[in-house]
Amino acid sequence: MSAANHVKHTGEKIAGKAKEAAGKVTDNEKLENEGRLDQTKADLKESGEHLKEGFENARDHAKDALDD
Repeated sequence: MSAANHVKHTGEKIAGKAKEAAGKVTDNEKLENEGRLDQTKADLKESGEHLKEGFENARDHAKDALDD
């Protein structure tokens, strides 16, 4: 995963945590849930990037093995 994507996803998680905390402080359940959802989305995006990277590595290893 690129460093830029990692930073982006981390920022999204932090923003989600802040939104969740603001929801707790203001007793706003909707805002709290939106914050949790934002964090989950960021985690899923990051997992997708890891999965994509794994497939690319597997493809490269398979290609190298066939070339040998």
